[in-house]
Amino acid sequence: MDWLSIALLFIIGIISSVFLFFKKRYSYWKDRGVPFLKPTFPFGNFTPKKAIHFKDVTGNIYNQKNGGPFVGGYFFASPVVVATDLDFVQNVLIKDFSTFHNRGIYNNEVDDPLSAHMFSLDGERWKSLRAKLSPTFTSGKMKFMFSTVAEVAERFNATLANLVKPSAVLEMKDLSARFTTDVIGSCAFGIECNSLGTPDSEFRRYGTKVVSDFPLPVLIFLATSYPDLARKFHLRIFSKDVSDFFMNTVRETIKYREKSNVRRNDFMDLLIQLKNNKLEDEHSRKLGSLTFNEVAAQAFLFFFAGFETSSTTMIFALYELALNPDIQKKARKEIEQVLSKHNGEISYESIKEMVYIDQIISETLRKYPTVINLLRKAAKDYAVPNSNFVIEKGTSVFIPTFSIHHDPEIYENPEIFDPLRFSPEQVHNRHPVAFLGFGDGPRNCVGLRFGRMQSRIGLVTLLKNYRFRPCEKTTIPMEFVDGIPLLAPKHGMYLTVEKV
Repeated sequence: MDWLSIALLFIIGIISSVFLFFKKRYSYWKDRGVPFLKPTFPFGNFTPKKAIHFKDVTGNIYNQKNGGPFVGGYFFASPVVVATDLDFVQNVLIKDFSTFHNRGIYNNEVDDPLSAHMFSLDGERWKSLRAKLSPTFTSGKMKFMFSTVAEVAERFNATLANLVKPSAVLEMKDLSARFTTDVIGSCAFGIECNSLGTPDSEFRRYGTKVVSDFPLPVLIFLATSYPDLARKFHLRIFSKDVSDFFMNTVRETIKYREKSNVRRNDFMDLLIQLKNNKLEDEHSRKLGSLTFNEVAAQAFLFFFAGFETSSTTMIFALYELALNPDIQKKARKEIEQVLSKHNGEISYESIKEMVYIDQIISETLRKYPTVINLLRKAAKDYAVPNSNFVIEKGTSVFIPTFSIHHDPEIYENPEIFDPLRFSPEQVHNRHPVAFLGFGDGPRNCVGLRFGRMQSRIGLVTLLKNYRFRPCEKTTIPMEFVDGIPLLAPKHGMYLTVEKV
């Protein structure tokens, strides 16, 4: 037998082995009697070559539901669980959290220190960080930061006033992102970014790069499935220039504050106290210290999560208010009535009284959730209650927030924007985990108070002074950018803005 024949047999052998491996893996759910979406070799239910948003990847699996707790799916060769029953979702997020406390998200602290933040860490490191950072997001701390957010909102108003004379078609996505960038830059880093005055500021530029340079979903899924291999190949989540910018910014901020003994009521001040082991809980107990890399990673997480999620929530709210003028009118009326009792001042107390504005934010997060899938990983074998199914240790569980929020069995006429869905009566009549805008359970969004506060102040400032209408460039129905793990308008957010 010649060498060519041997090589050919070797190649055929490898291909056959791979095929048989995938064939066996793709029978995983069938062998266990679990309903599943038929996979396609070699990507499973993920189709990276097609222009499809990840909400639709899990959504297609979710749509196979038939009354059971979940539907099986495949990402490459890995079987995954997609939750379809709210009782099961509640078990995963809350009741059986001890089994599902990990997310299993890829991070690489050696090559990419910013990736080792609280959202992506698991086990004891997550638990320790959560315990240290939770006290920084109390209602008392939010009250301290309120004035800073309100000051930036006034600059936002002044920026729009120069553009709207008396009306103009504006791209609100960029303007809102500049507002939230300035807010987070100030609250997280104590730095006046001035993105509103200088659109190409460094903070705005690098904040944009975080999303635009995000690795392809196929790489993220492979890295999540094979993290040790990904680390050997030094796979990064964030590009080196983005990482260098934020690491240097945190380093210089800490150096300046410690040298000059500068104290501010912001997130960075709290992180510095943690770094120096000076922060105490309500019982006067030390919370423990953070390394510099841990401080930088948490500051970066606060920046990215704060500017991107609040910005998109605001623009989707404005979009729906522009399409629903009666709702916009009712919101403006509430703002006027509440502010008339507070000398026209947007304050911590007046904002809290604006119940309808808060319902608008909740309904926006229902229809356009910032995190379209919640991810958990089984830490041990889990017998699913009221079924014969067992989720094996290491299996990823996807909770498809977008699909749940758009399920007509949970929300009647889900494509209709209706803030009254979040009246106390309707909330009481729904399942406790029917709304997952901030996640739920011990791993819910630690900064939800800040996110709501920032979005409230921004919306109230805008609706108090401006009226929003659709224009020829407004995308109806909404289309989303493919290839990123967030919801973002594909063609920007163009609206007609008029002075009230």
